[in-house]
Amino acid sequence: MSRTRTMTVRLSGALSDFVAANVDENGAYENVSEYIRDLIRRDKERTEKEAFDRLKAELAHAFAAPVSSYEPLTAAEVIARNRT
Repeated sequence: MSRTRTMTVRLSGALSDFVAANVDENGAYENVSEYIRDLIRRDKERTEKEAFDRLKAELAHAFAAPVSSYEPLTAAEVIARNRT
């Protein structure tokens, strides 16, 4: 089960103004915490998408290689190769 942790962030100047503009009655968020949680979720999704895109590119490259370039490996050999 995840636990809740309180974190403090200090903002000033343009960053503070930007957050305030997104939180007030004209903004998209009811409070700063909601806004920060949404930013973190979006950043997490972006990071996960980038990792998935890298994996897809590696798989596309592997599947595009000629069959003659493949060599049989045991599971232990793959694990050892990936450790280096």
